Amino acid sequence: MGRFRKLGVAVALAAIAGTTLAACGSDGGGSSSEGSDAKVLKLWHYESENSAMGIAWDKAIEIFKTEHPGVQVTFERKAFEQIQQNAGMIINSDEGPDIMEYNKGNATAGLLSSQGLLTDLTEEATKRGWDKELSSSLQTTARYSDKGVMGEGNWYGVPNYGEYVMVYYNKDLFDKNGVTVPTTYDEFTQAMDKFVSKGITPLAEAGAEYPAGQLFYQLALSKADRKFVDDYQLYKNPVDFKADPLKYGAETFADWVSKGYVSKESASLKAEDMGTAFISGKAPMIVSGSWWYGRFKDEMKANWDSFLFPGNKFSAGSSGNLWVVPTSSKAKGLAYDFIDITMRPEIQALIGNNGGVPVAADASQITDPKNKKLIENFNTVSSQDGLAFYPDWPVPGYYDVLVSGFQSLINGSKTPDQVLDAIAKPYDDGVKEITGK
Repeated sequence: MGRFRKLGVAVALAAIAGTTLAACGSDGGGSSSEGSDAKVLKLWHYESENSAMGIAWDKAIEIFKTEHPGVQVTFERKAFEQIQQNAGMIINSDEGPDIMEYNKGNATAGLLSSQGLLTDLTEEATKRGWDKELSSSLQTTARYSDKGVMGEGNWYGVPNYGEYVMVYYNKDLFDKNGVTVPTTYDEFTQAMDKFVSKGITPLAEAGAEYPAGQLFYQLALSKADRKFVDDYQLYKNPVDFKADPLKYGAETFADWVSKGYVSKESASLKAEDMGTAFISGKAPMIVSGSWWYGRFKDEMKANWDSFLFPGNKFSAGSSGNLWVVPTSSKAKGLAYDFIDITMRPEIQALIGNNGGVPVAADASQITDPKNKKLIENFNTVSSQDGLAFYPDWPVPGYYDVLVSGFQSLINGSKTPDQVLDAIAKPYDDGVKEITGK
């Protein structure tokens, strides 16, 4: 899941959220013919059987077996923790996988690619059209420089699902209180004003975990352009925390608290508290990610739906995890074939029809209206190069820095200016450590 991403771009290796899809066989190299005569494909991932990706990848395995008679697929479902600390060692051993699901970001796929442990997939991405199926913002997490920094250089992974932040809303509460679903930022604040006038806090929030930082980032992104995102996330240029859009994000966040859009009591709440408040019908809205979608679909009794953060071109979000092929893989050609199958329309539709967010699905093939809207909104963001990753991604340990900062803004113990100071120094120090500048 995406959330406010402790794992992110330059986070420490200990935060690796790895997964592995593996394949074994004969000697491997870089072309699709390498390892194509292998007789075993060893595949690891950590998705549950009933998840959208688990269902889709089971079907992909079935198709692979049909199209590769004589090849044995050895699948192992690995726990997150099994490879969290030892991913590099695992894939560099004789027991390691040939293809695996692995987390994106500088500290994970980027780190292993810089160590020479992942196969360069650039030729295959071009040959098989993956570079055409994935938007430029989705490709950011697939490509890494020789230093392991995402966004440039060669392909070392291929994502086939995505995630993004949106506004979930309780349609019954909107109807009961005569509130219209907003399509602009001004309409959004007017809707919240109407709830406040009726004694209802419009947004459930959680200051003790990632949601508050997501709201701050969404507000900042309302004044952002791609240059800001690249500067903040990819270190293209220095970032001024005392200027917009970050200044606007912090000041507007504080203003929303003062207006009663966000309760001061939410400073001590966690994401689960926010989610259950929405599920139980106590809150009209939350601002959070697509990872909540399946749970709301299963547990919400009230009528609900979602919309993109009004007025924003950019949204927190990214690709999902990557398929990567370890350098040690002996069945590289088979691994490439399997990745290609996961990008096919029928597999992408399976992801979408089971509550996931496929990266290359035809929305007309998605049958459930809510699923369809989830995908259409993601496609809108992705097609306009609007995925802005997550606010804690840039530097190690930044998750805790942001949680502390915006918890202080909710409870009123710090001003926006003080919070911006508090989050600027760790960012600047972290970027300097990574880039040497």
